[in-house]
Amino acid sequence: MHTLRRFLKLGNFFIGCLGILYLAAGSPGAFAQDSKDADKKPAIIQAVMCEEIRDYEPHNIAAVFSIAIGKVYCFTSFNSIPRNMFVYHSWYRRDRLITTRRLSLKTPEWSVFSTIQLREADKGPWRVEIKDNNSRILKVIKFGITE
Repeated sequence: MHTLRRFLKLGNFFIGCLGILYLAAGSPGAFAQDSKDADKKPAIIQAVMCEEIRDYEPHNIAAVFSIAIGKVYCFTSFNSIPRNMFVYHSWYRRDRLITTRRLSLKTPEWSVFSTIQLREADKGPWRVEIKDNNSRILKVIKFGITE
């Protein structure tokens, strides 16, 4: 009798665990849906380097910038965003990673930007890699900093 009670308690424990897993998933197909969404990439409408952002729009778009302007912006606009998610702007100077910025995207369309402050040592070739949640490169923008 004692063994039977222990067996029943253990069985209730496992049933409770399964119930919690079911509730955490939301439904039996929830995990499959998440993996499908994870594979979807947002579409880039525009990805540019510029001198400033005004009214959520890039201004003075260029590929070469003077150190005298003090900072440069990477502006990226997306549509077909499958769900609220993050993208990353990874800034490289001469193939060396300088900084990575995590930026939020919201459905269905969204624009984001990041910026760096320029110093005298920042002259030379640069690039920004725009990446999704899975570190897949969506776009690379190359630019230069001069006198």
